[in-house]
Amino acid sequence: MQTYPTLAAIDLGSNSFHLQVGRVEGEQLFYLDAIKESVRLAGGLTADKRLDGASQRRALNCLARFGERLQGMPAGAVRAVGTSALRVAKNAPEFLEKARVALGFEIEIVAGREEARLIYLGVSHSLPLNPEPRLVVDIGGGSTECIIGSGYEPQDRESLRMGCVVFSNRFFVNGVIDKAAMKAAEIAARIETRIVAGPTFAKGAWVEAVGSSGSARALGDICRQNGHSDGAITLDGLRWLRERLIKIGDVSQLDVLGLKPDRRPVIVGGLAIMLAIFEELGVESMTVAQGAMREGILWDLLGRVHDRDMRDITVSQFQRRYQVDMAQARRVEALALALFQAAPGEAAQRLAWAARLHEIGISIAHSGFQKHGAYILENADMPGFSRRDQAFMALLVRAGRGGLDKLDLAPAAVEWPLILCLRLALLFSMSRSDAVMPAMSLHCEAGVCRLSLPAAWLKDNPLTRAALDDEVREWGKAAAGPQLELAAS
Repeated sequence: MQTYPTLAAIDLGSNSFHLQVGRVEGEQLFYLDAIKESVRLAGGLTADKRLDGASQRRALNCLARFGERLQGMPAGAVRAVGTSALRVAKNAPEFLEKARVALGFEIEIVAGREEARLIYLGVSHSLPLNPEPRLVVDIGGGSTECIIGSGYEPQDRESLRMGCVVFSNRFFVNGVIDKAAMKAAEIAARIETRIVAGPTFAKGAWVEAVGSSGSARALGDICRQNGHSDGAITLDGLRWLRERLIKIGDVSQLDVLGLKPDRRPVIVGGLAIMLAIFEELGVESMTVAQGAMREGILWDLLGRVHDRDMRDITVSQFQRRYQVDMAQARRVEALALALFQAAPGEAAQRLAWAARLHEIGISIAHSGFQKHGAYILENADMPGFSRRDQAFMALLVRAGRGGLDKLDLAPAAVEWPLILCLRLALLFSMSRSDAVMPAMSLHCEAGVCRLSLPAAWLKDNPLTRAALDDEVREWGKAAAGPQLELAAS
């Protein structure tokens, strides 16, 4: 198990980018450096959902500064996560390649419900441990996450398509604030909030309401400094602020105690969303937490390096949910990893997960089950996994059976060796028994992979030999993949 004395989390939010560094002491984290920069990535989304040049430059310059702080840290000790704006931007793949170079580390894009899980993890570690259910609300730049959880465990998570940057730009054009615009923003936010306004999230399902991230902290500061609370967000304070902002009428002229300059351009959008949440979910007062997504990323990363990887837990849950033949999954995993012969790392881990889940599609239909399994992996809510992780596993599972000629992969793609090892492991495990495997080795060089097996074993197992000959022919038809050769020793 690899351990690290220091961990770092980067939250590429739709409004602000955050860097949080923590020192590891056993099972605990002690926060060190924290850097925040207002990037307004969501504000740079054009009408056709593309990040404009200005927002990309702001983001890349910020990431270059973060990268300087992280110089010398190993890749396993750093996790960078992108959220709403990068989920919807059509040119996100091109931007992410430049962003990776600027930061010096890989960047993951997570789904909204995974973002919610990480937020709850950060919030719960910043509050006293409480078994009572709590509602956590995080208004980001492009999305709003609502979570019900107790202790350190989230029970229900939803991501709503509304954020302070998006709403500020959509309803308060050129910074103009009036009654009509505020009413339109609140109605839109209330309609979106009704997605979660059922029994699970409504008043009575939770004991305490907690807000996290910039909008919540700004609204809490405003309520406190203007005499409406001791630091909590209150419904009376929100209503007072709404009237004050309408009276001022212009974002550039806002002068409210507790409102920081970097929050001024987006406070009105955040206010409209928070008012809608208070009204629809029956909230009267909301505590403001210090923890948020960046701290959640750190705690999740700590779990990974301490062998409590949420991804392993999710894989086990999926095996139970889809009634996977556990003995067969273990056989396939063991043989695939033995053939891969690589040091433990991300590639071997992905291969192991794919082997454990390669049969989940059988729960839908046996015919073409690899396609059903791939669909599940690509589209299901899988806590701990990024979109890239899920797409990678889906590809391995889909390619585990059937033709290879339709795979859209480059000749040097890292997926080819993993696909080969998984397919061979499945082939040798067809009997679904614990029969002793022959001595075998797989060696790949210059686009050719040679599988060596004892000649006597091949002669005594004609069915497997025939299947191997078919596999050799299949790899011969793959336009970009390596060629497979069978050698008898």
